[in-house]
Amino acid sequence: MATSRTGGEGSEGPKVLWNETQHKFETEDKKAYLEYVLRDGDKVMDILHTFVPSSKRGLGLASHLCVAAFNHAKSHSLSVIPSCSYVSDTFLPRNPSWNSLVYSEELKSSI
Repeated sequence: MATSRTGGEGSEGPKVLWNETQHKFETEDKKAYLEYVLRDGDKVMDILHTFVPSSKRGLGLASHLCVAAFNHAKSHSLSVIPSCSYVSDTFLPRNPSWNSLVYSEELKSSI
C-alpha cells in the first residue's frame, strides 16, 4: 500500500493510503475514503464516491483524498471521470488546475 501526505507548504496534511486491491484512497484509520474503478483498459480512473464520517467533516479530508487520487492519476498517466458529485461539484471548481486530467470524449481516440 502506497502512502502520501497531502497539504500546503509548511504543513503536513493527513496521511492518505492507496489501497490498490480495494481501489480506494483512505485515511490511516480507514474511516474516510475515496472509491474508484479503472476503465478503458486501466487508462481512466472513474472516481465513484468519497466518504468522510460526520465526526471528521470540515477538516478538509475529502479534498486531501481527492488530491491523492489526482496525483496518482497524474503520475500514472490516467484520465479522471469525476462521477462523484463532491469531485465534480466541489473539488474541481475549487481546484481548476486538475481539470487537465478530466476525461473527455476527445481523448477517447488516443486511449
